[in-house]
Amino acid sequence: MSIVVFGIKNCDTVRKARKWLKEHDVNYQFEDLKTTPLAGSTIEHWLNQVGADILVNKRGTTWRQLPDDDKGELTLPRTIHLIQSNPTLLKRPIVVKGSEITVGFNEGEWQERFGG
Repeated sequence: MSIVVFGIKNCDTVRKARKWLKEHDVNYQFEDLKTTPLAGSTIEHWLNQVGADILVNKRGTTWRQLPDDDKGELTLPRTIHLIQSNPTLLKRPIVVKGSEITVGFNEGEWQERFGG
């Protein structure tokens, strides 16, 4: 089953995650969120799977720099638009393995999920 890692190359957490995958001989495809725009349907699917609370990083610089009007109620259309306009709003990495989605990097959970 193929594994796709969505992230940003210069993100420390993404670098740690990619290093972990390499050390554990896990084959994956990397998609850079800064160079490969996400389809609205992909974002909607992720939001339906894990929710905005898990997917959107409200502690990051990108969120803090958003105008207050954009930080209102995160309706589905608004959230999709915000993420498409600001892909660094996503918590990273996002790992898709079949129908499963993992957000963030936790070595213990990854050991269980990806083995190695």
